[in-house]
Amino acid sequence: MNSLELINVRKAYGKTPVLDDISLALEPREFVAFLGPSGSGKSTLLRIIAGLETADAGEVRLDGRRIDQLPPGDRGVAMVFQHYALYPHMTVRGNMAFGLKNAHVPPAEIAARVAEAARILEIEAHLDKRPGQLSGGQRQRVAIGRAIVKHPRLFLLDEPLSNLDAALRMRTRLELADLRQRVDAAFVMVTHDQAEAMTLADRIVVMNDRRIQQVGAPMEIYLRPANSFVARFVGSPAMNLLPVEPVANGALVRVRLGDGAEVETRVALNGFGGGTLELGLRPENVEVTAPGGGTTDAKVELVERLGERTLVYAKLRSGDEITGEDEGNSRVRVGDVVGLRIKGERAHLFDAQGVGHHAEAGA
Repeated sequence: MNSLELINVRKAYGKTPVLDDISLALEPREFVAFLGPSGSGKSTLLRIIAGLETADAGEVRLDGRRIDQLPPGDRGVAMVFQHYALYPHMTVRGNMAFGLKNAHVPPAEIAARVAEAARILEIEAHLDKRPGQLSGGQRQRVAIGRAIVKHPRLFLLDEPLSNLDAALRMRTRLELADLRQRVDAAFVMVTHDQAEAMTLADRIVVMNDRRIQQVGAPMEIYLRPANSFVARFVGSPAMNLLPVEPVANGALVRVRLGDGAEVETRVALNGFGGGTLELGLRPENVEVTAPGGGTTDAKVELVERLGERTLVYAKLRSGDEITGEDEGNSRVRVGDVVGLRIKGERAHLFDAQGVGHHAEAGA
C-alpha cells in the first residue's frame, strides 16, 4: 500500500491557478523532496497535505485512508515549519508536549514520548530551557522533536534548514538523514536547495509552472532530465544549453554549434521532428584544453576556482555562452582563448518543445 497518495489535486486563488492536476504516490518510509523555484506550487501542495489549505479538486490519501476532508489534527501528519513556530514563554519540554496535552494524551505517555524524542535529537540537556536560550540549530531540533512526539505516519518539512548558517545546515542535514532511519514514517520535504534534495531524498519531485516536471531518483534527475527546465534547474552550475542544427549522419544525431564546430552525440535520430534543437552538456563534460586541442575554441570570461576543480565560463565565437571544467590548479585566466573538448557521448538533446532526448542505453 502507498504511504501517501495525491490524486488529481488542483488549487487556484481566485482566477490564478496554483496547482494543476497533481498526482503522486509515496512508498512506505520513503523520503521525497519537492524541489522547484518560488511560485512553483510546492509549498501550497505541502499545506494541502497538512490541512492548512483546501484543494479545489482531487484527493489526498494516507495509508489508504482519505484525509483531505479531515481537520489537520486528525490526519496522522506532523509539520515542521521554516520559522520553528515555537512558543517563546514555554520550555523546550513544554513546546514538545503542548500538542499532546491538547490531544488529551495521558501525562505519563507524554513524558515518555518527550524523553524519547529528546534522546533521538540529543537535546536532553535543553529540556528546561526556553527557545530564546537556544541556537538556531537547537531550536530547529525542538521543532522536529515536537513533530516526532506525535508519532505521525508522515512528516512534512517546509524548508526546515533555510534559516541555518552553512555549518549548521550541513550538520542538521546529517541529523535528518539519521532521523529518517529511526522513525517508521514517510517524509515530504519542500526545498529550493538542490543539495538538500540530492542528499536526503529517495526521489525528487521537480515542480514548475503549477505542474510536476519530473519524478525520479536524484541521479536519474541529474543524468536524464525530462525537459530543458529540469536540465537548467538541477545541477550547479546549470547544464549548458546551446542552440544547434542537426547534421544528417546515420542512426545517431550529429549537430553543428553556432560557430560551425560539430558534435557527434549518442542520441538516436528517430523521434525528432522539425524545429530547433538545443544541445545539453554538463560542465564536467566540457573539458578545457589548449587552444586548437578540442572540439572548438572559446574566450574565457570568468574563472571560478573551487579547489578540487576549476569552472571556466567562456563564450564561443558565435556568442553562445558555455561552462567547462579544468583541473583544480588550472592556469587559465580571464581573457584567454582555450580549447573545449566536448564529450558528445554524454550530451543530451532537447527538441522544440523542450523534451529531453538522451544517449541510448549502452551507447
